[in-house]
Amino acid sequence: MLVADGAADKWLVDPPREGAFALVKALAELVQAQKGAGAEGAAPCPVAAQGWTPPQRIVYVSCNPATLARDAEVLVHLAGYRCTAAGMVNMFPHTAHVESMAVFERS
Repeated sequence: MLVADGAADKWLVDPPREGAFALVKALAELVQAQKGAGAEGAAPCPVAAQGWTPPQRIVYVSCNPATLARDAEVLVHLAGYRCTAAGMVNMFPHTAHVESMAVFERS
């Protein structure tokens, strides 16, 4: 689906509390396949994905810091991004919930 939707230079991701694990995992798999294209033993890159480029910047907004951390691990360690900024905002006073944000950029 990522390839079919076309390339975008920037993404704004605001998933539900469960996070965006399927999205970041699919992104990482595409990046890894493109990196390994031609390498012996590497998973082949889908033909449709050969001209596709991953976004340069991802802004990830989350109401669950734990799922943001989990998804950030995939983005940084498998998809080749680095976290350039992060923060949180207490939008819900008198509750334990916060909005957390992180900016990821391609290395």
